[in-house]
Amino acid sequence: MKFAKVILFCLAITATFGFSSLVDDPIPYKKFGYTPQQAAARLLDRFSFGAKPGQVEAVVSMGLENWLEQQFAANLPNEGLNKRLAAFKSLSLNNDTIVNRYLNAGQVIRLATRKGIINRDSIKGDPKEYREQVRVIMEQEGYKPILELHRELVNQKVLSAAYSNNQLQEVLTDFWFNHFNVSVTKNQCQQYVYTYERDAIRPNVMGKFKDLLLATAQHPAMLEYLDNASSVSIKNQPRANMAAPRNARGLNENYAREVMELHTLGVDGGYTQADVTTVAKALTGWTVMPLAKDAPARNLLERLNPAQLERRGFVMKGDFLFRADQHDNEAKTILNKNFPANGGYQEGIDVLTMLAEHPSTTKFICTKLATRFVSDTPSASLIKNMVKTFQSTDGDIKAVLRTMVYDPAFWKKSVSHEKVKSPFEMVISAVRATNAQVIQPFQLFNWCTKMGQRFYYYQAPTGFPDRASNWINTGALLNRMNFGLAFASQKIPGVRMDLAALNNYHEPESAIDALTVYSNILLPQRDHAANIKRLIPLVNDDAVEEKISKAATVDKAAEQMILDKGTKNMLSQVVGIIIGSPEFQRK
Repeated sequence: MKFAKVILFCLAITATFGFSSLVDDPIPYKKFGYTPQQAAARLLDRFSFGAKPGQVEAVVSMGLENWLEQQFAANLPNEGLNKRLAAFKSLSLNNDTIVNRYLNAGQVIRLATRKGIINRDSIKGDPKEYREQVRVIMEQEGYKPILELHRELVNQKVLSAAYSNNQLQEVLTDFWFNHFNVSVTKNQCQQYVYTYERDAIRPNVMGKFKDLLLATAQHPAMLEYLDNASSVSIKNQPRANMAAPRNARGLNENYAREVMELHTLGVDGGYTQADVTTVAKALTGWTVMPLAKDAPARNLLERLNPAQLERRGFVMKGDFLFRADQHDNEAKTILNKNFPANGGYQEGIDVLTMLAEHPSTTKFICTKLATRFVSDTPSASLIKNMVKTFQSTDGDIKAVLRTMVYDPAFWKKSVSHEKVKSPFEMVISAVRATNAQVIQPFQLFNWCTKMGQRFYYYQAPTGFPDRASNWINTGALLNRMNFGLAFASQKIPGVRMDLAALNNYHEPESAIDALTVYSNILLPQRDHAANIKRLIPLVNDDAVEEKISKAATVDKAAEQMILDKGTKNMLSQVVGIIIGSPEFQRK
């Protein structure tokens, strides 16, 4: 097959995507023509990162409703995952320890200044020599580079998604982190991102939405990422903005705007610019406890009497600090609701609660959940039913999800397998489908980055878009096919699997036979006829790996692959092609 055929194949794939406790009642899948096995596969597609071999039958055996409620409970033991995570020492640390062990750029500069390596404004001598001197000093004094923390952050996400028994909790952790996005690219918040996911996101993913909103609002990662930590009420000071210097003193509207536009009401939620400004005023004084040992404010707070601070209206909750002396105490009106003067810390709580319970928020959040779990264009009737549950349960996320999965709209065949996997979802589903053992998780992160999803590094507060058009184009499909081939051929360091074991070591009679057998293993309970027909020319082409790799010009390992006629290499090529195929991209 010539290179042109490879491009045409990927264009054809692009075209197929069309950019554009037990409960009393059983899940209504039978009404829509699903067998129990097909319904179980559908639940696993949407409420986990993909089915593992044999898991469809296991779900049918225990009962679909039982499995779903088990996932809602999110309390299955995870000994295997915990063993994999045991080597990552940073994952149990609190923010105080992290801040004073994994230094950010500002702390490194202050350290270098104290040690005389740099002047106040410039590096002395050669930059390369400076970096080496800093490295030696950090090592001597027990400090670690921030990139080491980020690597462990990435590794734990890959392993948790692949191996946690509480799959729905991990799927929702990914969803809500993206909804309340923060980025390690911002120096001020990068030390806090792991505890943000661990302490603010994961424990609240199936609780009350207002609790999740408040947990994110008060976490240092969000306070620093959207600049509320530096937002204060000082009369006659200009308003700070994204371009303002870090030490600018004044009102900062960044968080106030995004909490309404992205986190609660939605862009069409009925608020005005005046509301943005007033919400910002209500949240002045919401900041971060000074954790760095060399921070002057830390020494000051440690000398003050906590009882005196409390009498003055200060609030300290973990690493969150409300500074009453920096709060705007004037009366306010937000979304036509009046807030009296001198509201203090409680005023911010009341404002966020109002936003969490607003009708626009209810519709916005239910639509976003339906878009993630059902369809890029969810039906109005589904959203209406989810909204009713949201309102009647005080924003109970678990109850809203239960309403969604029991709704007929969830089971319409027209939306089955409509959603397209993000690169992260694709990679993790490949690990789960093949029972792969991941020893070097960061290698899979590198592949996600190649395919367009460098998670934890997305700079915009919007998070990654959740639509097929964001992920599917010719270049992306080439990269996905390249990943499938490298993955199945075990050319990704630290990722191993036994493909023959998936078929109980029964050797397929031919490549075409292997294509049929492994399509059913990797993507159970689907109609594979169209996909197999599309893949047969690739399976029959011995040089497909080299050609696709050359067309994509990305993976050096794939370019060096030399296939022989052996069963093992044939099987790797077939499985790699299936993983890179259109059907595997769908969930």
